[in-house]
Amino acid sequence: MGDKRASLVPALKLSSGHSMPIIGLGTWKSKPGKVEAAVKHAIEYGYRHIDCAAIYGNEVEVGIALKACFDSGVCKREEVFITSKLWNTKHKPEDVKPALEKTLKDLGLKYLDLYLIHWPTGFEEKDGKFIADSTPNTETWKAMEKCVEAGLVKSIGLSNFNKAQTEDILKAAKIKPAVNQIESNPFIPQVDLINFCKNNGIEITAYSPLGSGDRPWVAEGEPKLLEEKIVNDIAKRLGKTAAQVCIRFQIERGVIVIPKSVTPSRIESNFEVFDSKLSEEDMKALQTSKFFRSCVPVKTITVDGKSMVVPRDLAHPQFPFEELLEKFKDIRKLNAFQSKEN
Repeated sequence: MGDKRASLVPALKLSSGHSMPIIGLGTWKSKPGKVEAAVKHAIEYGYRHIDCAAIYGNEVEVGIALKACFDSGVCKREEVFITSKLWNTKHKPEDVKPALEKTLKDLGLKYLDLYLIHWPTGFEEKDGKFIADSTPNTETWKAMEKCVEAGLVKSIGLSNFNKAQTEDILKAAKIKPAVNQIESNPFIPQVDLINFCKNNGIEITAYSPLGSGDRPWVAEGEPKLLEEKIVNDIAKRLGKTAAQVCIRFQIERGVIVIPKSVTPSRIESNFEVFDSKLSEEDMKALQTSKFFRSCVPVKTITVDGKSMVVPRDLAHPQFPFEELLEKFKDIRKLNAFQSKEN
């Protein structure tokens, strides 16, 4: 049944010439001890796309699950699209290939299907502090291109890059970014960035498509996507779950989507999104929901004797989120913000 379900999943043709399934299993926040079973179950059920990252701290366990599936004949390596990401402390060109090789070793693979620069904000450690790495993202990108030439990865791309940062890469690239992975859901539809990327031959992967209500820095009183009235009204009418509506929201837009779960029933439910469609009215209603960006790590600083929660990396020259730069523009100028806690 897994192969039959897998065959129902559309794939998008990337600028690299390779194809990427439009739905995959996310592994961010999937704890060791649970992620192996989750990946196994997902592949057995029909998923053929697994999204990973070195910083998630679970690639060894993901690799164990992949090997089990390959060895047991559930699927072949070439049938599963596997993504990972270069972490922020590895932006120097000489660090890129070793970081990729470490990921490949952890996952037990000879190559990746897609390798992304995880954030445009590079850091380096000096005297026990993390400070902004001055390496231009274009130089990191050139090192990524060499990994393609070395046969270590088939496609390369970006994650969390805004329009201007993506343009910089496009101008310098010998190999065009195949994908930009960004936070996107009905609270943050990212229409302008998605249109820009697609117009330039870059596909989009939406992370946190369900609102990431289980992330570590959830604040009291935050809006909850899966409890939003319009989402649940549409779900009830279609006989679907709120999560399925949010996943289908991306598929209708031709956006790749990677919902995360370690619960077998939810892994299955998240996959069952190809037997119904959202109307134009549904899509319009969903895209006019309240704006809320959830996946920005935060920290607490003291300004004029008062505590304030701000984006952790706001002081970085390559911080990518324009609306937060505007919101915190005065705070960003303060010496008090130049924190050691990056």
